Amino acid sequence: MKLLGIPASNSIQSINGQLVRLALDWTTDMLDASADKAVLDLNAYEMPIYSIDRETADGVPLEAQAFLDEIAAADALLISFAEHNGSYTAAFKNIFDWASRLNGKVYQDKPVVMMATSPGKRGGAAVLSAATTAAPFFGATLVGSYSLGSFGEAFDSDNGIITDEQKENELRAVLRELVSHLSQ
Repeated sequence: MKLLGIPASNSIQSINGQLVRLALDWTTDMLDASADKAVLDLNAYEMPIYSIDRETADGVPLEAQAFLDEIAAADALLISFAEHNGSYTAAFKNIFDWASRLNGKVYQDKPVVMMATSPGKRGGAAVLSAATTAAPFFGATLVGSYSLGSFGEAFDSDNGIITDEQKENELRAVLRELVSHLSQ
């Protein structure tokens, strides 16, 4: 069993990276501690800004296929979306746009849990709503979604734990749904 975590941010200190790593740990504990888990670094998939003119002139960059290959090798995806100005980060959106030119079903019918957090009170609610609404159109089997809310109020970065008991229980419930789906 292979789980792939995608922090949809190119920040090396990404709070969504911290959230997705915790979710991966909990999911592997629920499944089997020997389950394979990996975290994608979007910086490994940097490409020029997508445009039809670039695609026509140069084709699709190899990094787009490499991104799709990582998804193909996974049994399930856990994605935590950073929110920039109410939407996806430019880094994630660009990789996604290029990958979609090769396979419109970017998520390749994989079971997916989508999450978000941000420093603000809404905790990435806008990007999470956009992502979950679009998910089925891009081949995601959306198993659940989760917003941590304001990262600084609900997460202890030094210890890598959720400090809000209700938010911890909500995430564990979503991850149990994923484990149940994978066990079918």
